[in-house]
Amino acid sequence: MEGKAAVLEGKAAEQDGAVTELKGTASDRYEITAHAPGPTGHLPLTDDLLRNAPSGDLFGMSQNVGMGWKPGELNGKQFLILSTQGGIRNEDGSPAALGYHTGHWEVGLLMKAAAEELSSHGGIPFAGYVSDPCDGRSQGTTGMFDSLPYRNDAAMVFRRLIRSLPTRKGVLGVATCDKGLPAMMLALAGVPQLPGVIVPGGVTLPPTDGEDAGKIQTIGARYSNGELSLEMASELGCRACATPGGGCQFLGTAATAQVVAEALGMTVPHAALAPSGQPIWTEMARQSARALMHMEKQGMTMSDIITDASIRNAMVVHAAFGGSTNLLLHIPAIAHAAGLTLPGVQDWIQVNKQVPRLVSALPNGPVFYPTIRVFQAGGVPEVMLHLRRLGLLDVSVPTVTGMPLDHVLDWWESSERRHVMRKQLQERDGIDPDTVIMSAELSKHLGISSTVTFPTGNIAPEGSVIKSTSIDPDVLDEHGVYRHRGTAKVFTTERAAIRAIKTGGIQAGDIIVLLGRGPSGTGMEETYQLTSALKHLSFGKYVSLITDARFSGVSTGACIGHVGPEALAGGPIGKLRDGDLIDIVVNRSTLDGSVNFVGTVGMEVTPEEGSFILAQRSFHPNMRADEALPDDTRLWAALQAVSGGTWRGNVYDVDRIITALEAGKKALGWH
Repeated sequence: MEGKAAVLEGKAAEQDGAVTELKGTASDRYEITAHAPGPTGHLPLTDDLLRNAPSGDLFGMSQNVGMGWKPGELNGKQFLILSTQGGIRNEDGSPAALGYHTGHWEVGLLMKAAAEELSSHGGIPFAGYVSDPCDGRSQGTTGMFDSLPYRNDAAMVFRRLIRSLPTRKGVLGVATCDKGLPAMMLALAGVPQLPGVIVPGGVTLPPTDGEDAGKIQTIGARYSNGELSLEMASELGCRACATPGGGCQFLGTAATAQVVAEALGMTVPHAALAPSGQPIWTEMARQSARALMHMEKQGMTMSDIITDASIRNAMVVHAAFGGSTNLLLHIPAIAHAAGLTLPGVQDWIQVNKQVPRLVSALPNGPVFYPTIRVFQAGGVPEVMLHLRRLGLLDVSVPTVTGMPLDHVLDWWESSERRHVMRKQLQERDGIDPDTVIMSAELSKHLGISSTVTFPTGNIAPEGSVIKSTSIDPDVLDEHGVYRHRGTAKVFTTERAAIRAIKTGGIQAGDIIVLLGRGPSGTGMEETYQLTSALKHLSFGKYVSLITDARFSGVSTGACIGHVGPEALAGGPIGKLRDGDLIDIVVNRSTLDGSVNFVGTVGMEVTPEEGSFILAQRSFHPNMRADEALPDDTRLWAALQAVSGGTWRGNVYDVDRIITALEAGKKALGWH
């Protein structure tokens, strides 16, 4: 017993020591104050306020002065600044705690600049935050299962924050990256009775000597295939993000979302793709604050800005930029949030057949300029000037400047800003701005094709998406058509597919099929690990990829995604097997395409016969929802499926969901 007591005493002493180490011993920490005199002065109350104002308005005043606002300045108009800020920056810009990505690391500086502008005009700024994940950081991990579903969740929280400040007169939305900025646009579109302005968080700079943030994500695949040394991989990876803030340096989802926000008229002119942390970037926040106050004064709201016409303008600008295919999910969702007509596949096809691609940038080329060069060449308004000349825009639509788009473009065309930016690019950097943002005539002369094609066939009866403009010209025939007939190598997890690429299991001529990775399987994960590896490996341009998952905006090549129906919803892609013969045809000139199962080598069949064979087959035995799929994402998958699925933007259509629930309750006999 004595030995046991000694052991217990020893453990107790050890625990006391651990607690002391955690809590510390400084006695001055124990000195606390139990009351304080409170702010001096008087709230600007009136008889009418006390008799008729909600108690929340009155208590809000008490809290405002409690946080330090001067009582005599409480009658100003209140404006809400929402952002996706992440991490904790010290005053000198060094990290106290890291953010998820550079895109939201510096946006607090934009918020501060906007807040100062609002208060200098007598306004009272409020701020709220909903940080966002990084698709690059979560590539190849189960974190990707939360990526697309996050957008809907964040948009709902943003809208709840807007409604939870009943005294706000307008909203500034400060955001940058793949899901945070689309969520912010959905949030503002969902409050049509309020004025709102988007403040894009800008872009990070590329390294002076190195690789961009898209290519750098392939160092594992290139090293594994003997195409990159360990030392070079380490060195290049270290400097890829050359400045600490802003979205990536290519026209991926983050940059394209900024472009779309401006194309919708939701930003001040020449806002998208500004260099994070630089004076022109912070001034854009001040301009946005002034625009918001002007909108409020003029009685303009989001319902004036986001219309069927501005949605179509955004689709046109998306095509002209060669933007991310992820915006095919986000633009319909913005339209849904605004209560507008949702663009369908035929609308996208029509727009892309009409609109030439005018921007030469990463990842599409033909010259791989980073996004900062697009900004210097004139950005969105410069592209819109070309589109206006072609008659492809509705220039009567209002913008947050208070002026119609036509007037904004007139200003831009003769502005000092445009002249100086383009001159600097030419004289200081030796880059002709007209080779970054081209005329339609130059684009045609260079043989640049329109942005996306929507192949159909017995593997994708509801359609699919390919960024056809980025297929390597070396694998096209003399008519600009991509043809690939080859055997399938079928995978049911991205991990298995990337392992095959890294270990020699994929060769030139193969067709990779990745199935069961749509909304129901993984939350429609983004498979940039695969597409980027194929782009940057020497044999990759001779490999095709077909999947019911989606791709990063920086993806290129013969990669066909968004296959519908998804495998787990009964789509025929879920019935493919190793060795199946697949025929892919994509015409970059006419934007027509097909993807069909046509039997096996030596036993080829027609696409119609292939449809019959697939209908008789069972589903792939290894196809199932990922075992790590969170319940949150399972719920999202069910709700967006009832709401119309991927081709309606993965939205929550409340009326359709309630109708389905009521029908289900009735069928189950629930009361």
